[in-house]
Amino acid sequence: MNVSAQFRPKKSNKISDGDAGDKPLSSSDKANDKQDVDALAQKIAELQNMLYAEHDRKLLVVFQGMDTSGKDGAVKDVLGRINPSGIRGVAFKAPTAFEKDHDFLWRVHHQTPASGQIAVFNRSHYEDVLIARVHDWIDDDERTRRLARICDFERLLVETGTVIVKFFLHISKDEQKGRLEDRLAEPDKHWKFDPQDIEERKLWDAYQDAYTVAINATDTDHAPWFVIPANSKTHRNLAIASILLETLEAMKLAYPPANPALKNLKII
Repeated sequence: MNVSAQFRPKKSNKISDGDAGDKPLSSSDKANDKQDVDALAQKIAELQNMLYAEHDRKLLVVFQGMDTSGKDGAVKDVLGRINPSGIRGVAFKAPTAFEKDHDFLWRVHHQTPASGQIAVFNRSHYEDVLIARVHDWIDDDERTRRLARICDFERLLVETGTVIVKFFLHISKDEQKGRLEDRLAEPDKHWKFDPQDIEERKLWDAYQDAYTVAINATDTDHAPWFVIPANSKTHRNLAIASILLETLEAMKLAYPPANPALKNLKII
């Protein structure tokens, strides 16, 4: 079964047209779904070990989504079993003054994965066509130019051995409201709450439109987007884990052959 195909975006639709509460992969038992996620996460970790041993190709995983959509949770629950030596997380914040003195992709390129590695972008180069456009820091013409450069950049990565998978975690506005209220209600989650999140929430529709434009312009066969209904955290993880496992399996990974010198080697 090709799980990934059902989560590819339909370019005739707005991102907001999809049902964020949809759960096509979930069973009626949440505990069983969590067990399935754990099993998939273990298989992903085993395949990443092969990727690391092969030391040739790379995997870039991009997570985008509105605040509280579950980017951190997905990384922890789906990729948390991987040997830390083979994975690196990158959380892109607002660019520094020094970074702004370069082109917008300058700070991104050196964070891409090395041979044998998985790099996980928690937010990414797409912020430069999302928040930048929503807040009118760039106009439509500049956004179009940046989207074209992103396509060129991702094609360069693919042509030099990087497999790219991009996830948009789609939650509803009501679900976000509930998650923000939970953060306010629980002292242990206050560190996650930024008052600016409330201001960004007022721009919800503008962000949905910006995501639609960006995803439609950069969804390619070599660097595909997957729109993941994410109101259900368990289903979100199940969908992401299923797609990542399919991706790694399609790479036909294998451990490198043993050094012939080991055949007659004796340890004394």
